[in-house]
Amino acid sequence: MELNENAEIDTSQIDDRRSSGGGGGGGIGGLPIGGGGLTGIIVTVLLAVVGGYFGINGLSGDGGEPQSGDNTRLRQECAQPDKVKKLECRNTLYVNAIQDYWVDAYPQHFGEAYKPAKTVFFAQRVRTGCGAADSGVGPFYCPADDQVYIDLTFYKQLADQLGAPGEFAQPYVLAHEYGHHIQDISGTESEMRRAQQRDPDQANKLSVKLELQADCYAGAWAKNATGADDRSGRKLFKSITEQDIQEGLDTAAKIGDDTLQQRGGGTINPAEFTHGTSAQRQQWFQTGFQSGSPKSCDTFATGAV
Repeated sequence: MELNENAEIDTSQIDDRRSSGGGGGGGIGGLPIGGGGLTGIIVTVLLAVVGGYFGINGLSGDGGEPQSGDNTRLRQECAQPDKVKKLECRNTLYVNAIQDYWVDAYPQHFGEAYKPAKTVFFAQRVRTGCGAADSGVGPFYCPADDQVYIDLTFYKQLADQLGAPGEFAQPYVLAHEYGHHIQDISGTESEMRRAQQRDPDQANKLSVKLELQADCYAGAWAKNATGADDRSGRKLFKSITEQDIQEGLDTAAKIGDDTLQQRGGGTINPAEFTHGTSAQRQQWFQTGFQSGSPKSCDTFATGAV
């Protein structure tokens, strides 16, 4: 993967709250998130790693007062000649590229204008429209405030503890989260929620379909990523290689429910799957990549999953 060092990085698509203090914290679903940061407890990772989405108050507490970030340092860092060497600037560029794709693809495939979503960079703890969270929940999308949330130190956990060190793991993670944004604004997420309420016994199976569709949307973006431009028409990516795509597939393999359950020392229990197996996550990322079209991502079709 080669990024264009001359491209303009649009930091307005980020809400940088890393120095705003956070607050909240606690746990998710009654399970404590320990240590004021990434703990490496696999049971925590099982809940939300790479691809969480939470409905209103799906996290702990009510989120408290709204927060606002300060992008001053991010703007300065991402205006430097060596900007693409910096983690926060590369991730901002990835967000730019993902949203640039959906600006064109969403109207084409869904018949409506795309509604941009900011990504929130936070450190340790954050308040959201879905409740309070800390870094242990991993990256997630909150449909209540239409924002993606990530503590960038998550990538160290992904590399060191889950065995997915490839650089392309990072845009894959973000593209998956923006897949949840697409599901939110298209109505898929709310429709799935209603189906879960009608038939609670199918709640986990429906969650798996939602997550696999987000993986497929990430694959569709990856196929088209080199077409993304900055505001002046300069390419954001110079190239994406077969190795990059393999890194995305390797990441998908490391974060399947079955693999994470095994890493946690337990037995594989399909009844507890919420994101899909490693093979399923790879399959649907590949489906999106091979077709390059969100239309191939109907995981809710009969027999698709």
